[in-house]
Amino acid sequence: MRARTLLAALPLCGLLAACGDTTGEQIIYGGGAGAVGAVLLDANPVTGAAVGVAANLVYCQQNPRRC
Repeated sequence: MRARTLLAALPLCGLLAACGDTTGEQIIYGGGAGAVGAVLLDANPVTGAAVGVAANLVYCQQNPRRC
């Protein structure tokens, strides 16, 4: 089970590393990362997607050189 969780976490790491160049990309990447993270944590994926979108947008707006 642990190996399965780790394998599922690899795409999440890729999504987290990709901020996106445009606002649309930032929304897609953040939402995807949040939804996948919520599924891995057995939480609500819609809530996870909303949190991921907000977090990615705020991070990219505060740190534009890192995105």
